[in-house]
Amino acid sequence: MTRFEPRDPDFEAKVRSRFSRQTALHTLGTVLGLVEPGEVEIEMPYQADLTQECGVVHSGIVTSILDSACGYAAFTLSSVGTTISTVEYKVNFVGPARGDRFLARGEVVRSGATVTVCKGNVLAYDGGEEKLVATMLITLMSMPN
Repeated sequence: MTRFEPRDPDFEAKVRSRFSRQTALHTLGTVLGLVEPGEVEIEMPYQADLTQECGVVHSGIVTSILDSACGYAAFTLSSVGTTISTVEYKVNFVGPARGDRFLARGEVVRSGATVTVCKGNVLAYDGGEEKLVATMLITLMSMPN
């Protein structure tokens, strides 16, 4: 992964503060893990009430945590007084979202003054086994807060 220099020296506190107010993610039971310049991880436990009728976590839920991980990864590199918004994304679901817990990892590919491109994956953990569930390429825009 490329090493990035954050524009805001308090990037981690900024991300953690913003995440603490993200009620949608708290409803999903998520926890913010790793916060590094250009990289963020969000974990979510399996919850039966977030599944489809076949018992796998719904793709909309998977996409939500992955969009957020990538958005916060972009936010780690944003300037003071700005926010990040998703412009578009492409996601491929490559396996069923079945497991005890899920990890969404977002990584910045390129950070510009206005536009940032990130990539991300959601991994499912079932016992000691790790499986790729989804992969995303996403474009985000920085704008004044």
